[in-house]
Amino acid sequence: MTIQNIITTLAGAFIFPFLIRLCWGKFCEIWGPIGGWMAAGFIVGTAWTINHGVGLIVQGAGAAWVDMAFAAFSGLFVASAMSGDDIGAGLSNALFAIIGGTLGGFILSCL
Repeated sequence: MTIQNIITTLAGAFIFPFLIRLCWGKFCEIWGPIGGWMAAGFIVGTAWTINHGVGLIVQGAGAAWVDMAFAAFSGLFVASAMSGDDIGAGLSNALFAIIGGTLGGFILSCL
């Protein structure tokens, strides 16, 4: 992986949690529950298009599973830790997300 690929991957990985932290709450605040669905479509869709359509995130062999979900987790976890939020709740949520993702992956592999 070249230095340019590393820089674009880090920039692409930064954009997604940044947009979530910046915009998702405002969508929900203004439009309520439907705002969460709109945020999911706009933020995740836009970040996916930038990262995979334009190609900011460069994935090599063996690293294809490290994608936007890991970027969202790590970025939002660090932002929460820096703002003084409860780290224990974040770690328990991360554990359950890993268990759920593993279970979901196993179920999909059985199809």
